Amino acid sequence: MEQLVLDLGLAPMPTLANFVPDGNEPAWEHLRLWVQAQPRAPLPIYLWGPAGSGKTHLLRAVAQSLLGRGESVGWLGAEVTRPAPFDERWSAVLLDDVQLYTAAQQAAAFNWFVNAQSPAVGPQRAVLACGDRPPADLPLREDLRSRLGWGHVFQLQPLDEPARRAVLRRAADARGIALSDEVMDFMLNRFARDLSSLMALLDRLDGYALRTQRAITIPLVRAMLAAE
Repeated sequence: MEQLVLDLGLAPMPTLANFVPDGNEPAWEHLRLWVQAQPRAPLPIYLWGPAGSGKTHLLRAVAQSLLGRGESVGWLGAEVTRPAPFDERWSAVLLDDVQLYTAAQQAAAFNWFVNAQSPAVGPQRAVLACGDRPPADLPLREDLRSRLGWGHVFQLQPLDEPARRAVLRRAADARGIALSDEVMDFMLNRFARDLSSLMALLDRLDGYALRTQRAITIPLVRAMLAAE
């Protein structure tokens, strides 16, 4: 009989502190200083790069930093099918995975952008966005696409293998998981190698190990895959 799992093995909340900036220091440092600044520069910020390069991590980390300061933010990801109207209480607007936006999401994003940068009430708000390609190549309506490239634009690169291993090791240690080099080699050689996929796999392994009361080994990984 499998044991009922308590909500213990959750992935850590994305923060600027737990982001590994290897190769992406300019973007990470800019955001770190921007969050701390008072007043903050309202110039838009756009991050782009392939899956696993840390775009969404950084965007969510900024959102968490602002919320932790008692501020309110607008968040529009591709998963938000019914975007809310712009809220004057927001101190920033965050647009995630803009290359996936539907026509309705693009309309909402444009409205948010205009209201943030040219507000009817209060100071300008910054717009922070991310996508998988440079602003000029985004498959978006022209008025939104051009505005995303108005300010600071940073290209992000995925971590190399030593850095990915270090992040996996640190994440496993934070969960109290004994992750052997053999299992890590198996994960890196048999599954998608981008960091977001590897972290999702680690979460699945953690949950399956808890349910079955077994250590994480290669046979356990195979058993989990067979059970899915």
